[in-house]
Amino acid sequence: MEKINDTLRKLAGSGDFKKRYETMKNEILNHPDVRHFIDMNRNQISRSMIEGSLMKLYEYISQSKECRQCPSLDHCKNMMQGFEPNLVLRGNTIDIDYHRCPNKVMYDERKKTETLIQSIYVPKDILKASFSSLGLDSPSRLKAVRMAKEFVENYAPENEQKGLYLYGKFGVGKSYLLGAIANELAENKVSSLIVYVPEFFREVKQSLQDQSLNSKLEAVKKAPVLMLDDIGAETMSSWGRDEILGTILQFRMLENLPTFFTSNFDYDGLTHHLTYSQRGEEEKLKAARIMERIKYLTQPVLIDGNNRRQ
Repeated sequence: MEKINDTLRKLAGSGDFKKRYETMKNEILNHPDVRHFIDMNRNQISRSMIEGSLMKLYEYISQSKECRQCPSLDHCKNMMQGFEPNLVLRGNTIDIDYHRCPNKVMYDERKKTETLIQSIYVPKDILKASFSSLGLDSPSRLKAVRMAKEFVENYAPENEQKGLYLYGKFGVGKSYLLGAIANELAENKVSSLIVYVPEFFREVKQSLQDQSLNSKLEAVKKAPVLMLDDIGAETMSSWGRDEILGTILQFRMLENLPTFFTSNFDYDGLTHHLTYSQRGEEEKLKAARIMERIKYLTQPVLIDGNNRRQ
């Protein structure tokens, strides 16, 4: 078998190989990024260093920098998806270090942000909401968004801040505003939990059988910012109202933890809903206790406008 060195010598001696080599060398050395790197380090780079590093330089120019040739992270053309090459001097050679590209940085930040927003039975479109995509087509919506932004701007764990009780007709964007608040908080590295109340109470009933009730209750009670979506749409039992909702709100009231609500009912309507249990029993005092906690934790904000689900 012919030795590899002998084969390389033969190739180097052939006219066709020399021509291709010179073409590749010119392409490398005329690449603007390579020229810039050599110019910036001209006092440290010799001709022999360049000759000995041509393959590294070719590896460098064959890849995309700053995502210029990559339409998305999924279609990254580089050797390591999401990482771009950077030329460095290492001893007597020119070498390559790899760092996250802009698309990879954005992707990682987005994933980190998503981990800060937990949810229970909340639609995905709500979790993608942002203040910039909110319609401001009525004075009440403008007021609600302004108050939501003020909350985010002023939020700090040590502050005593009231959440918002967002109420209005179906489809006016109450839940969407919760999602926008959650995403804005996540940008500020603040964790939040959005809970769709009707499904949560159904799950709570099932948790009695698998002994997971306490862990779920603790997670909701202690969320830095809690958002209870669509309260009043559930079929409320006395036990759910007093032992679950009451326990959550009592803890958050004592700890001054910000809590948001959305509902089709105003305060009076929700009071009526909480007064009558699943069995039809009238329990005004117990409903009043729950409402006292809700009012302590929130400021009521009406949102009106057209039904955006139609």
